Amino acid sequence: MTEWNQPPGEQSPTLEDMLEKIRRMFQNFKGGLFLIVIIVAAAVLWTAWFTVQPEETGIVQRFGKVTRTAGPGLHFKLPFGVETIRLLPTARVLKEEFGFRTVSAAPGRKTLYDPSGSHKGESLMLTGDLNVIDVQWIVQYRIEDPIRYLFQVRDTSKTIRDTTEAVMRRAVGNRLGSAVLTTGRVAVASEAKIEIQKILSSYDSGVRLVTVELQDVTPPDTVKPAFNEVNESRQDKERTINKAQEQANREIPKARGVAEQSISEAEGYALERVNRAEGESTRFDAILTQYQEAPQVTRRRLYLEAMTELLADIKGLYIVDQDQKAMVPWLSMESGAQSQPSGKGVQP
Repeated sequence: MTEWNQPPGEQSPTLEDMLEKIRRMFQNFKGGLFLIVIIVAAAVLWTAWFTVQPEETGIVQRFGKVTRTAGPGLHFKLPFGVETIRLLPTARVLKEEFGFRTVSAAPGRKTLYDPSGSHKGESLMLTGDLNVIDVQWIVQYRIEDPIRYLFQVRDTSKTIRDTTEAVMRRAVGNRLGSAVLTTGRVAVASEAKIEIQKILSSYDSGVRLVTVELQDVTPPDTVKPAFNEVNESRQDKERTINKAQEQANREIPKARGVAEQSISEAEGYALERVNRAEGESTRFDAILTQYQEAPQVTRRRLYLEAMTELLADIKGLYIVDQDQKAMVPWLSMESGAQSQPSGKGVQP
């Protein structure tokens, strides 16, 4: 007891002093402990929860090992870095640009691009006919499997870019420059999409392509005027061919219809003439048979029938006496007219 923090020459503390000193020490320790507990509790609460946005997926790792995935909402994890979270935009369409870079793009505003031209090395390509063209394109994709996207490939974004550029150069190099500039753009994009997806799937990258689209395909600036003139000539040629084909499609059916109409009319006329000739032949045979049986009667009947047909078309009938030297009265015998003498006459 005499050595309890006792300076030399001073009186030894009493039991009450010792108890009071112990009580003060405990109070100080209790206040500090309470503060430590509050700090620890705040740290636990701060590091034990996380929020996943609607378009994201969270990958929870415990000491680096993936334990689970978390969907949108509020979630809890082990604190103090025991479990860490990595967020990936799995519900959003991501894109990679080649040959250009978008600086800003907002709805209702004009899209701004990087004017420096430092990305031309990505887009200048050699075609199958040894022409150089500038091909700018974009690749849009989704993260289909976030775990494979993070851990199967070391740098998935760079892998996508390298694979896309290699496949696009091969697709362009297998075609003529004129085809890539005009009619082959859709075929190049479709072929590139299939090949890129096939390679990325073989890598288990967890990526699903949405589209591969050629944004702009132009010749280099130094030869652009010549290429434009060639393009205009090709367009004029196609326009002339289309115009001629349109006229041919219009005139050929018309001529075919006229020919078929003429053939039909000729066939109808031939059939009519044949039928009429056959009818006349049959009628002549019948009359001949009757004539052979009764010549006088048949001759008389034919004469009357001929006169009947002839007189039916006569509008007027004049009777003239050949022996009369002067004007004689004549009698009108028109159809429907009354038989009245007339003072007029005709010269025989």
